[in-house]
Amino acid sequence: MPKAKRAQVVTLSKTKSKGKDGKAKIIESVREAVDKYNYVWVFSVHNMRNQYLKQVRKDFSTSRFFFGRNKVMAKALGNTPEDELKDGLHQVSESLVGDVGLLCTNDAIENVQKAMDAFSADDYARAGTIATYRVVVPAGEVLRGFTKEAFPNNMEPQLRELGMPTLLRQGKITIDSDYVICEEGDSLTPQQTQLLKHFWEKMAVFKIKLMSYWHSSGEFVKVCTDDESDGDSEKSASDDSDASDEDME
Repeated sequence: MPKAKRAQVVTLSKTKSKGKDGKAKIIESVREAVDKYNYVWVFSVHNMRNQYLKQVRKDFSTSRFFFGRNKVMAKALGNTPEDELKDGLHQVSESLVGDVGLLCTNDAIENVQKAMDAFSADDYARAGTIATYRVVVPAGEVLRGFTKEAFPNNMEPQLRELGMPTLLRQGKITIDSDYVICEEGDSLTPQQTQLLKHFWEKMAVFKIKLMSYWHSSGEFVKVCTDDESDGDSEKSASDDSDASDEDME
């Protein structure tokens, strides 16, 4: 039966741009936070995962996080000494490069550094991540994890589709020779990351790196160099962030 050609209502709410009103709200929120808190930290995120960032936010429940478009946050702070909101804030704006955010807090410097240093979480790597070690599946029955758990036999076709030369023998998934999933230093493909997940190999580490802070006195201090902030993070943290262009509330 041919499709009706009459006009249909299509909701575009999921793709609607926040536009100028949304950006103005972010700018206003950032400026209010700068007035309220004594410290503004710039942090970078390695291997962005929303669930872990939300946990960090809970640990800083009396503080305020912003993780959105760098240009919008920089505009809120001021890009030059002439238009900066308060003395020294233009240096914070200059630090907003890459996958970074702002933490506005009254917590002492030592407490913030201690909390961030202590928090990390292992997770499964995504495509483009650099493998941190070699993973080999020995010949014989295909087992996974430290517990050497056998795969259910109905997973054999899926493993074969991901590149493993598997065979089903007497209800067990087997391979005739050792199979290398990845070598250390490999840029992981989607197939490799799926296999690593099946074998419970977590190569990504969610970590927040403190880069610099500004104090309401006008002091700006770098706490790590650009080289130190670089690491084994994935290509983009924005893929996992539902807070883009918004402050995280």
